[in-house]
Amino acid sequence: MQQLITTVLGRLRIVAFLEGISFLVLLGIAMPLKYMASNPEPVRIVGMAHGILFIAYIVLLVQTKFTYNWTLTRSFLAFVASLVPFGTFYADKKLFRED
Repeated sequence: MQQLITTVLGRLRIVAFLEGISFLVLLGIAMPLKYMASNPEPVRIVGMAHGILFIAYIVLLVQTKFTYNWTLTRSFLAFVASLVPFGTFYADKKLFRED
């Protein structure tokens, strides 16, 4: 557990998990509330949190790319994973484990 906090890759994994959860909450709960219940407030709150987590994810991804000498392909796949629902969870299993 200590390694998750002290390494760049560990911090990326934590932020990826949180970013993935925020994306799912935004798509699965906040957006339906906005359009089916005419309540836009959850989108503002969750959307802001998701935006901050997304920026943190990108910053940590760039740091990880240079710290661990990731290829452009691996880095690009990690970026694309952040754009797809459940993508960051897949990336954690396939890309974010130390070789």
